Amino acid sequence: MRCLMTAALFGLAVSLAAAPASAACQRLAYSVNDYGKEGPTRDAKRLLDDYIKRWTAERGISSYRTGKRSVTCELYIDLGLFDEYTCKAEATFCWSGTNNRPSKVAN
Repeated sequence: MRCLMTAALFGLAVSLAAAPASAACQRLAYSVNDYGKEGPTRDAKRLLDDYIKRWTAERGISSYRTGKRSVTCELYIDLGLFDEYTCKAEATFCWSGTNNRPSKVAN
């Protein structure tokens, strides 16, 4: 019985230590449509970073962590000599503090 109680308390302590006190996360994306594939990929990443900075600043969030960005590209128009792609960069970012409920903002 004593081992079971110790194991239960240890499991509770581990789960509490792993969970941040007041954290929130948000996933945002930014799309770019342009000729070629390299340019829109680079621009989508850069513009997503700028958008996250603006989004957090508007909500008074000064400290946050951005996770890995993922980029997907789809062929928009095939014009033979050059192609036009739509590339979308996405990332999840998390912050802690009192402002942990994001409000909805039209994009």
